[in-house]
Amino acid sequence: MSQGLGAIPNLLLGTYTPRLDDKGRLILPAKFRNQLATGLVMTRGQEHCLYLLPLDEFQRMYDKIRQAPITSKQARDYLRVFMSGASQEIPDKQGRISIPPLLRTYAGLDRDLAVIGAGTRVEIWDLQAWEAYLEGTEVGYADTAEEVLPDLNF
Repeated sequence: MSQGLGAIPNLLLGTYTPRLDDKGRLILPAKFRNQLATGLVMTRGQEHCLYLLPLDEFQRMYDKIRQAPITSKQARDYLRVFMSGASQEIPDKQGRISIPPLLRTYAGLDRDLAVIGAGTRVEIWDLQAWEAYLEGTEVGYADTAEEVLPDLNF
């Protein structure tokens, strides 16, 4: 008899397709609300998505970024882009957060969204951009397993 995994604490998983309302607000998927209820930081992510980071994860990332030498132009550039778009948010009682216009523009968000759990963070994508990204990336998914997880046997 096999046992189920049970709850995986603090792991953000899954894909959801909510809509942005007319005021630029997103209702967080119910599965993410507990981990983000006390607050989060929203900022620019890679590939023109947005990152929603629980406060402890944002602090962990910031601590790593600031360890980079200030003499590195690449490190300074990354820190500036990452922090300048950051917005600290607390979801309201309905689980809604406002996405600032700067970040909506950066991610090309209009109405239809893909909200994905990426382990320690949530990513917000324009739905069409997410579908195009996934289509282009799924092809190489199996081929990169050995590079990303060299000691894991499937």
